[in-house]
Amino acid sequence: MSYINPSMGSGSRTARRTMEFGRTYVVRPKGKHQATMVWLHGLGDNGSSSSQLLESLALPNIKWICPTAPTRPVAILGGFPCTAWFDAGELSDDTTNDLEGLEASVAHIANLLSTEPADVKLGIGGFSMGAATALYSATCFAHGKYGNGNPYPVNLRAVICLSGWLPGSRNVRNKIEGSHEAARCAASLPILLCHGKCDEVVPYRHGERASYVLSSAGFRNLQFKAYDGLGHYTVPREMDEVCNWLNARLGLEGSRR
Repeated sequence: MSYINPSMGSGSRTARRTMEFGRTYVVRPKGKHQATMVWLHGLGDNGSSSSQLLESLALPNIKWICPTAPTRPVAILGGFPCTAWFDAGELSDDTTNDLEGLEASVAHIANLLSTEPADVKLGIGGFSMGAATALYSATCFAHGKYGNGNPYPVNLRAVICLSGWLPGSRNVRNKIEGSHEAARCAASLPILLCHGKCDEVVPYRHGERASYVLSSAGFRNLQFKAYDGLGHYTVPREMDEVCNWLNARLGLEGSRR
C-alpha cells in the first residue's frame, strides 16, 4: 500500500485546525466501578459500534469510553475522507506520515481518562488503527511525555492491541533506554496483543514486529496471542481472551454479571 497524494500526508495546518473529534459513547459499569478503559475503533468506524461490542462483555466493573475519531482525508484511501485517528500514507511500523495527527489523538484520549476518579484503574485498547493508537499511547506513557515534550498525564494500567501495529517503532528503544523511570514504567505496563494469522488488511507480521520491538525495548509484561484462520475482525474467543486478561491484570471483582 503506497502513499498516493503527498498533499494528504500530514494535512495542511488549515485542515488540522478544523479537525474535530466525533461523538463519544460511554458504557457504564453494571457493578462496582473499578476500571475505565478507552476503546478506539478502526479506520472508518465510530464509537457507537465499539460501545455495542463492549456492552456485551462480561466485565461489569469496567466503564468503557468510546470516542469517535475526526473525519479527515486519508492518503491510503486516495484522499477519501473518513474517521481516522491519524492520516496513513502507508501501513508502516517504522514511520508515520502524520505524527501531529497521531499525537493529537493520543492527547485527546489521555484527556478523556484524566478526569476519572483517582481510585479507578485506567487503560486503553483498540482495533486496527485504534490499536496502533493505543500502542503509541503506551510508549508515550512509558516515556512520560509526548513527542513534543509535553508531559503525558495518565497512569496507564493496561493496553490492548487487536489486529494493530506500532507506529514509529524505530524510536521506541531510544525513548525507553534513555531513562530509568521510562524503563520502570515500560516493565510494569501490562500489554495484550492479539492478531489473526490470516489478516489481509494489517498483515500478521505487523503484530509480530510490534511484540518484538516492545519486548526488546523493555515492555516485559507483554502477551502476544496468535489466532489461526482469523482475518481482520474479532471473534468471541478473542474477546474472551480480552475479558480474562483484563480481569487478571486489573484484579477486577467477579467476571460474571
